[in-house]
Amino acid sequence: MSSFALGSWRVNRVGYGAMQLAGDGFFGPPRDRDEALRVLRAAVDGGVDHIDTAQFYGRGAVNELIREALHPYPGDLAIVSKVAVGGDTDGAALRQGIEDNLEGLGAGRLAAVNLRMPDPSALPDKRFDAQLAALIKAREEGLIDGVGLSNISREQLLRAVDQTEIVCVQNLLNLADQRSADVLAECTKRGVAFVPFCPLGWPGHVRNHLLTSPVLAALGARLHATPAQIALVWLLDLAPNILLIPGTRTRAHLTENLGASDMALDDAARAQLTRHFPSPDRRNGGGAYGSPQSGADPSPARRRA
Repeated sequence: MSSFALGSWRVNRVGYGAMQLAGDGFFGPPRDRDEALRVLRAAVDGGVDHIDTAQFYGRGAVNELIREALHPYPGDLAIVSKVAVGGDTDGAALRQGIEDNLEGLGAGRLAAVNLRMPDPSALPDKRFDAQLAALIKAREEGLIDGVGLSNISREQLLRAVDQTEIVCVQNLLNLADQRSADVLAECTKRGVAFVPFCPLGWPGHVRNHLLTSPVLAALGARLHATPAQIALVWLLDLAPNILLIPGTRTRAHLTENLGASDMALDDAARAQLTRHFPSPDRRNGGGAYGSPQSGADPSPARRRA
């Protein structure tokens, strides 16, 4: 796999998102606990060194699974979590959320924690600054290595980078929903890792529409890939700072997701996807998402012979 910088860490560009390990509706324990543990172990065995999680996934059950499956953690495994703003105005709840993640995971430190914003359209204000300050303090005290942001606008990102280093941004982005294209472009320009959540579409009907698209089916047949792999490799191809965290409950789907790292789109495939799934900037005549910065791996992923 190619890799990219996640703050002080360097991780493979295809990681694993643990949210789907929770029970139905993302509450409580998984339907198949033994398979969940096997999926986590298979992910690390398959080269995953970046796991995304949150203490509120499964009300703590997902972090407990990660701990049971992988603790003591490999030294190169970057575990990233998130804390939600909610009604917190002084950062106390955010600090408690970080500590709850550490306790649930049995970890002394996290590679990064994302500040999850409830509304990306809201203008950043002094409350935003106070919440960001809580994560900065946690970093200064050694609880986390890096500060990240989630579900944000470009304006929120710019306000944050004026105050501290931001190591990653986690926003909704996929072939069917490219409204975060401007945030991706800003991250690419600054060398900040961009982590698209729901990379295969959200909500469910959007995902189903995308994965049953005849365009993806035709490209998959030509490139010997599944529609899901085409959607994932499209993201990898967008910019060198994109880090994927596709989630799954089964080892079969895990293998499919990891296989995207071995693939590359050709010019014809890029042109076809651009025609059928145009991004906002391209609809308006704009150009690329940005140029590689210091965090980029100069060697793109290629299909194995």
